[in-house]
Amino acid sequence: MNRITKFERKTHETEISGKLNLDGTGKVAVKTGIGFLDHMLELFCFHSGIDLELKVKGDLEVCGHHSIEDIALSLGEAFLIAMGDKRGILRYGCCYLPMDECLTRTVVDLSGRPYHVFKGSFESTLVGAFPTEMVRHFFYSFCMTAKITLHQEILYGHNDHHKIESLFKGLAKAIESAGQVMDDQLRSTKGVL
Repeated sequence: MNRITKFERKTHETEISGKLNLDGTGKVAVKTGIGFLDHMLELFCFHSGIDLELKVKGDLEVCGHHSIEDIALSLGEAFLIAMGDKRGILRYGCCYLPMDECLTRTVVDLSGRPYHVFKGSFESTLVGAFPTEMVRHFFYSFCMTAKITLHQEILYGHNDHHKIESLFKGLAKAIESAGQVMDDQLRSTKGVL
């Protein structure tokens, strides 16, 4: 099974290109123009075992919104394509992820039905150059184009960097579990995911 895809997205606001390998070793080469997002994507790949190459040219002189959203949309679509027909995958994944004083819960269903539930809040407006209001939007955009059901909750914690890092790592571990190929069965009574 070859779960690799190249992707590209061009709008008036962003130019994005890259390559995604679901069965990699966590190798990453990302350059988004937003240092904190680069860091989050690097640790996401490390903890999920997904290889990612990503180049982004965005209108950061306006703000980070367009780049962050379009990166999430591109990654979600690439993830969906790389997953193929999802035959043999475990389908469900769950992760409680501690990050110092913070604990988050992430649950995924690689169902083909996009839905996002997010519970949590942030005290800062920015972590580095990353607007905290975009955390929820990043994950929402990803799950809509990846066509997954994603539930995320910040159970407790006070450091916003830790909260966001815990969410990215939690998604990495939940996807690593849900996306592992176990056999050749399709885990759906409907016969399609």
